[in-house]
Amino acid sequence: MATNIEPQSLVRRTVDDLIIAELFLVQATIESASALGDGLSALSRQITTADEDGSAPADSLGKTLQRIADDALEPYSSRFKYLRNLKNTKY
Repeated sequence: MATNIEPQSLVRRTVDDLIIAELFLVQATIESASALGDGLSALSRQITTADEDGSAPADSLGKTLQRIADDALEPYSSRFKYLRNLKNTKY
């Protein structure tokens, strides 16, 4: 009888972890889309306004694109790190 309890709790924990991971994915996707939208707005402003003194337009555009990519990736990486830490401390 005790052997049935352990596999059931393992299945339950696995399902719980899967649900948490899916919720994190949805939340990260929403935040990433928002970061991309903000980044595209910043890029649009940068293209239509005058350049800063002493910086080449390609350099500033490259930095802006890198910042957009970093901002879009951050929600996924932070949630993955949290989920990994949660899994490692849970078992």
